[in-house]
Amino acid sequence: MERKIRVLVAKAGLDGHDRGAKVVAAALRDAGMEVIYTGLRQTPEMIVEAALQEDVDAIGISILSGAHMTIFPKILNLMKTKSVDDILLFGGGIIPEEDLNRLKEMGVGELFTPGTPTTEIINYLKSWVEKHPKN
Repeated sequence: MERKIRVLVAKAGLDGHDRGAKVVAAALRDAGMEVIYTGLRQTPEMIVEAALQEDVDAIGISILSGAHMTIFPKILNLMKTKSVDDILLFGGGIIPEEDLNRLKEMGVGELFTPGTPTTEIINYLKSWVEKHPKN
């Protein structure tokens, strides 16, 4: 039996707009993935801790507040501190092109902007997990 992909979807910081995160979470569930949605106003510490407790394959962060250059690096740092190297950090939201590139250079996976078909996110996650199987 094939193991289900487990994804934690989170809204970090003070951003209170979660419609996009809920749409993505529902699409991932419909695609057969297990989704843990943490809800609004999560701290990077809460997100990384939940990801470890839930033994997820990926963490998806939705950011519309403009705090992406603070939130993503903080989560990456916490993941490195806790030696988490088998979980994908990816995300989406309103992120300028130059910041998309800088975040990817830091180690963030794919970043999806508004209007991205959910099938693109699903295919990306399936492909990443296939290439990075957990023990």
